Amino acid sequence: MVVAMHMSDGLVNAPTSLAFGLLAVLVLAVAVSRARADLDDRTAPMAGLVTAFVFAVQMINFPILPGASGHLLGGALVAILVGPWVGSLCIAIVLLVQGILFADGGLTALGLNITNMAIVGVFTGYLVARSLRGLARRSRGGLVAVAFIAAFLNTVVASLAFVVEYAIGGAGGAALGTVVALMVGLHAVIGIGEGLITAATVGAVAGTRPDLIYLLRQSVRGRATAGSPS
Repeated sequence: MVVAMHMSDGLVNAPTSLAFGLLAVLVLAVAVSRARADLDDRTAPMAGLVTAFVFAVQMINFPILPGASGHLLGGALVAILVGPWVGSLCIAIVLLVQGILFADGGLTALGLNITNMAIVGVFTGYLVARSLRGLARRSRGGLVAVAFIAAFLNTVVASLAFVVEYAIGGAGGAALGTVVALMVGLHAVIGIGEGLITAATVGAVAGTRPDLIYLLRQSVRGRATAGSPS
């Protein structure tokens, strides 16, 4: 039996895999439509860069059990830099390439992996960062702190999504309590590393080109809208 954030084939039964695969397709279809409004001359190059960066860091795996691994997710990072809709597409592309070219994650489990990392992870990171946007606007230090918190929570919540899927249709043979302890416990630790990497990356971008950070650009747009005459 294997348990990993990158699900392998056969870890969850076929009906559950199919259901979450359809969910992933539907959400990504919406993301494609919504992402068009967020892509511009600044966002498009940044989207390419963060996709490549996340691909690289996701190739660093932390063993859980033989044949099982956990790794950094990148959800909060892409959400803060390029927004949740573009960010979810970035992570989905990474997972697709990893699954097809590197056999990292099963193809029948691709919908599950996309749901956990590209949807749950990204939108959790974004919602946390957005709720703390006031702190992020105050200073570079505030932005770095928000990035760390969002990244830590996105990692833990994504691992909980895995647990829910396993509870619905787990076929790996492990007790649910074991899965919870392994997934959530390890990813709480990984979340600290992800938080540090995300904070450092976002801080570096903020130090040179804060205008490229989606979260800050959105706050500027929000103030401009609030101040415009009705």
